[in-house]
Amino acid sequence: MLIVKVLHLWLVVSWFAGLFYLPRIFVNLAMVEADSVAERQRLLLMAGKLYRFITPIGILAVLFGLWLWLGFGFSGGWLHAKTALVVGLLGYHAYCGRLLRDFQAGRNVHGHVWFRWFNEMPVLVLLAVTYLAVVKPF
Repeated sequence: MLIVKVLHLWLVVSWFAGLFYLPRIFVNLAMVEADSVAERQRLLLMAGKLYRFITPIGILAVLFGLWLWLGFGFSGGWLHAKTALVVGLLGYHAYCGRLLRDFQAGRNVHGHVWFRWFNEMPVLVLLAVTYLAVVKPF
């Protein structure tokens, strides 16, 4: 089970790296001038490739987490809270996909400041999940 735990942590770190960077690309996309078509296309290409790369990583992170859950059991309020945060993170990931499709279709309605705040959400979730997993406060 230690190998499963190592793989789970490695996948979670990789998934979060993508979730930290993708909204930063959105910040840049929101700042692109209308006449900068090449820059916009390059950022859209980067965002699309990153989203397609981190999606299976996120799925694998969740699957390895479930494997650990089944191996160790689902007990303690901390694990319920952590699971709720992971479900929220899956929603965040899916919403990033929607935002990407909006950018691709030219329908983005948010400014770069909104994306800067949006980018902070996974940071807070990572802090909470790490705290719950290490401290197990309840």
